[in-house]
Amino acid sequence: MSVEAIPSDDVPAEELRFNFLSGRLCLAFVATVGERRRGKYERLRRPADLARWYQEAEVLDAPITITSGGLETARALREAIYRPAQRLVSGLAPAAEDEEVINAAAAFPPLVPVLRSGTARLNPPPTGAERAALSTLARDAIDLFTHVDAARIRECAGPECGLLFVDTSRPGRRRWCSSAACGGKDRAAAYRRRKRAQ
Repeated sequence: MSVEAIPSDDVPAEELRFNFLSGRLCLAFVATVGERRRGKYERLRRPADLARWYQEAEVLDAPITITSGGLETARALREAIYRPAQRLVSGLAPAAEDEEVINAAAAFPPLVPVLRSGTARLNPPPTGAERAALSTLARDAIDLFTHVDAARIRECAGPECGLLFVDTSRPGRRRWCSSAACGGKDRAAAYRRRKRAQ
């Protein structure tokens, strides 16, 4: 399932860049739709975009072949992760149909962890690389949604953003995906409002 994205010709190039501010792999995957509250920029427009996301997210060192069907399956999983995360922000339990999609993806063997130069990396199995990558994302979502961190999933307070992230701050009151980006915009807007009111 794909979100209703605006045509690619109308999307500024900077909006098509991937965002990794979420603090969890599965939420970074959800962020492959930009500005969910307003713009809904689809960043996974072609199979090659998903292959590139895996590399930029450091899920895989080398690209894997993504089929058109694999891209659609990935988009469906992404939305099945997004909806429960959004519900958890509101204190609601995930819907059964989303859990089914996540569980189905997690049922496949995941990517294989390997030790390379003292660093853990993930490799695709000999067959089923597309499914293994999605299984890894689904398993990360299951871990997040059933962990104490589920209570720390937040939605960015930026009026255009809506990025979901895990609040790792000690007090647990983080409002923005990035204090510099959305937080800075919010503070600047508040300053302009105060100046106009004077």
